[in-house]
Amino acid sequence: MSVIYLLICISIVLAVTFLYVFIRAVRSGQFDDDYTPSVRMLFEDEIKKSKPKTNINSENRE
Repeated sequence: MSVIYLLICISIVLAVTFLYVFIRAVRSGQFDDDYTPSVRMLFEDEIKKSKPKTNINSENRE
């Protein structure tokens, strides 16, 4: 029976530790933007292709 009390105490300490680490990570801004980095690689080619077109058009206007 004493082993169960020991395991409960260890699990509570571990849970509180994980909660502290999670709250610290949220406050530091680690989870602010999780969508843009995953989509950035899909639109990177379009951005690179559109930049030279705007440079050519701006030179023709002058």
